[in-house]
Amino acid sequence: MYRVELSFRAQRELKEIRGKEFDDIVAALRGLRNNPRPLGVKKLRGPIHRIRVGDWCIIYAVFDKDGLVIVGKVARRSEKTYNKLDRLF
Repeated sequence: MYRVELSFRAQRELKEIRGKEFDDIVAALRGLRNNPRPLGVKKLRGPIHRIRVGDWCIIYAVFDKDGLVIVGKVARRSEKTYNKLDRLF
């Protein structure tokens, strides 16, 4: 079982989301505890991965040795979603 931590940025972004989208994203975040690489995950670079939840992307890093998943960003899909990934972690 992995420990899932949200960065300050991800916490702030999550607070802005309402309704069913929020519930779906929280369910996906909880699912990362048991399987940090679920069906549909895409490895971006190094330990950084992304999953899509509807129109939203969750960008996170997996550290298997520590049993840790750090969520760096929760953002609506756009051209700018993947900018400056290295600065997230």
